[in-house]
Amino acid sequence: MSAAEGPLVVGVDTSTQSTKALVVDVATGRVVASGQAPHTVTSGAGRESDPRQWWDALTEALRQCGEAAHEAAAVSIGGQQHGLVTLDGHGEPVRPALLWNDVRSAPQARRLVEELGGAKSWAERTGSVPAASFTVTKWAWLAEHEPDAVRAVKAVRLPHDYLTERLTGVGTTDRGDASGTGWWASATEAYDEEVLAHVGLDPALLPRVVRPGEVAGTVRDGHGLPFSKGTLVACGTGDNAAAALGLGVRPGTPVMSLGTSGTVYAVSRHRQADPTGTVAGFADARGDWLPLACTLNCTLAVDRVAALLGLDREAVEAGRGVTLLPFLDGERTPNLPHASGLLHGLRHDTTGGQVLQAAYDGAVYSLLAALDLVLDEDANPSAPLLLIGGGARGAAWQQTVRRLSGRPVQVPEARELVALGAAAQAAGLLTGEDPAAVARRWNTAAGPVLEAVERDEETLAGLAGVLSDAAALLERATDTD
Repeated sequence: MSAAEGPLVVGVDTSTQSTKALVVDVATGRVVASGQAPHTVTSGAGRESDPRQWWDALTEALRQCGEAAHEAAAVSIGGQQHGLVTLDGHGEPVRPALLWNDVRSAPQARRLVEELGGAKSWAERTGSVPAASFTVTKWAWLAEHEPDAVRAVKAVRLPHDYLTERLTGVGTTDRGDASGTGWWASATEAYDEEVLAHVGLDPALLPRVVRPGEVAGTVRDGHGLPFSKGTLVACGTGDNAAAALGLGVRPGTPVMSLGTSGTVYAVSRHRQADPTGTVAGFADARGDWLPLACTLNCTLAVDRVAALLGLDREAVEAGRGVTLLPFLDGERTPNLPHASGLLHGLRHDTTGGQVLQAAYDGAVYSLLAALDLVLDEDANPSAPLLLIGGGARGAAWQQTVRRLSGRPVQVPEARELVALGAAAQAAGLLTGEDPAAVARRWNTAAGPVLEAVERDEETLAGLAGVLSDAAALLERATDTD
């Protein structure tokens, strides 16, 4: 291992598909070592994973980091949001975790909104209108479909909570991830007893919400990981809040993340409450807010279209008249949980490359349609749109975002921003700094800026028209088994 200037910390990203670990030098932000290991996710109607795979993947990722992980003074876990992890009295999973992109709870989401005062009441209470991705709807689905499993549950956790608890032996979470459950009230920053009572969830089963900057615990004995006993453990947070930390974003800077899901968000000093449900009024990991809109279909959906066409993902061609809404897994923004993909405008002379470009357009359109709702009076209208996530370095993604947004686009050179954000959070425990200030000191957002181009209003109008005209078809439930 190369000599480090300061203490070392570990930042972890436990995402939908894999777990990544970075060992980072607190003084410079240099990544000293890294590791990664995959998980599996079920296909079909449900999206589930065994939480024990996350632990095994973390163990392997840290093993790949070698001696550097053993020297770390603090660790933090960033993780996929919303997932419902149910544990028995021994801390073992009662059943596989229901992941964020499992939309079987769409009927329960609709009923919960209706039964507890409607969308406006939910937005004012929790900051968000629960959709099928939210944890509260998954608990309601589980109670309805698997009551025996619910009776066996002695603890309810989110994915990042599960790994943090296995490190420390103590059940904790943070305000950022808790704000995506639907049972944490953003107005009071506490668990909402009325919501919990309505869905039959005992608040004693939930983890303690750790304050920003507070130590969640220390690494306990018998964990099997290359950490020294007593290593500090930060509270961790959800993946989007962790990425915001990793970028060190200031209030009003727009961010678009292109991954398995797509998101647009910005840090804000104001608590949001959007009654349309388009914007989730999440908390961030620092004490501010993170209004965010999320789509279920992003890079994987476009890659699937490319595979169906037998094309490389970059083999796009310009063209007019063909529209593709890539809602392959249902959709969250717009809220169409039963939707499937829709192709319109196919002609004899339409090429495969044009259809592929239409898939990119459809994925980006859904995100940009929500961006103006995410940004508030803190927004800097001249600031470049920060483009992050697995798709951010793809030329087709970059050009599509530029063309449809009409904004300059900045692509940070730093990779694994969720893990870097977790590392910055861990570093803050050691230095007393704001984690976002740590990331700015590390200069994680630095990267090339692509100049703005004229916005493609014709394509935007065509997408809006097809989406409106096909609304009834897209809302119709279909058998996906």
